[in-house]
Amino acid sequence: MKNLKIIIGLLLVSAFAKAQELQSYIQEAERNNPQIQAYELRYNIAEEKVSEANWIPNTEISAGYFVSEPETRTGAQVAQFSVRQMLPWFGTITARENYANALAEAEYVEITIAKRKLALSVAQSYYQLYAIQTRQDVIDRNIELLQTYEKLALTSVEVGNASAVDVLRLQIRQNELLQQKELLQEEFLAEQSIFNNLLNRESVKQVQVVDSLIIPKIDPLLDEAALTLNPELVKYDKLYESIEQSEFLNQRESLPMLGFGVNYMPVQERPDMDFSDNGKDILMPMVSVSIPLFDNRYNSRSRQNELRQQEIESQKQQRLNVLESALAKAKSLRNQARISFDTQNKNLAQAKDAEKILLKNYETGTIDFNDVLDIQELQLKFQTQQIQAIKLYYVQSAYLNYLIN
Repeated sequence: MKNLKIIIGLLLVSAFAKAQELQSYIQEAERNNPQIQAYELRYNIAEEKVSEANWIPNTEISAGYFVSEPETRTGAQVAQFSVRQMLPWFGTITARENYANALAEAEYVEITIAKRKLALSVAQSYYQLYAIQTRQDVIDRNIELLQTYEKLALTSVEVGNASAVDVLRLQIRQNELLQQKELLQEEFLAEQSIFNNLLNRESVKQVQVVDSLIIPKIDPLLDEAALTLNPELVKYDKLYESIEQSEFLNQRESLPMLGFGVNYMPVQERPDMDFSDNGKDILMPMVSVSIPLFDNRYNSRSRQNELRQQEIESQKQQRLNVLESALAKAKSLRNQARISFDTQNKNLAQAKDAEKILLKNYETGTIDFNDVLDIQELQLKFQTQQIQAIKLYYVQSAYLNYLIN
């Protein structure tokens, strides 16, 4: 019992280490991937637009000189200077900032989506590397097995229980497996380059892959309701909110603008008169109102915003349908992987039993090396299918994680 606890503990530690290893690769990819960096820059730009939203119209300053000086009771007007400042209606600037904030939040969701997709791509490539590496290990073991059979065949040839053709067939089979191993090595290097590019590092850098993966006895529980919280759907919620803020801003901008200013006119003294206001300058405070009486663009914008909200609702529903279909397919493929894995386990056990029977027959001198090659080929087929089942299980698990976690 104590030994069993130790073994279980080691398996848990090993599984945790494997998960940590992949997670460290994902974190490195998030730090270095140029696409993520581009999305973060877009978010920074969107955040900066919040500061940009806090503006008011330019201050108008004008000056004029009277070529023909008009005479007034207090003297001739020499020039005219004026300053005016228009101000948006109360709450317009706040509405503009809220709209910019809503757009920034939508950009932030894009970063989350990009990171999730990157993590999924890294995991898929990682499990592909695992499958290739494990297939190479399986081929190595099968080559060693064939070499053992070859020795048995040579011994059988010496005693007349086998022919040289049997030896040649075993050697040919080894050559085929060596070829497969070399092809897998090329495939591994190509996939390793893809993996490293996801992490934005040298394509030839070695990738450490786990030695073994197993399909757990029980699948992790899936909270399918969490699908509605997927960032791909949250994005549409944020876009909808940004349009709501856009409409509120549109309503604010359709209100009048207030203007405040002052006119100043210097006046020359009249030399022929003597009175208290002689040459007194003119200072005239002003208030103005800008009313969009004949501007239909605000009504048009409201209609556009209404249509855009309807469009986003339709897009969200369509995307939800796609994700629900993807969730069902991923669950099915993961279940298929488990079924295939269990089947190959049974097949491998039976193939091992057949191998034992053949080896016992060798003791009586009745071994058939054609049967040996058939059993070896079957074992390799079952082992390869088992590896593919494990890869499929973890790839679909990664996709399910993308969808609902």
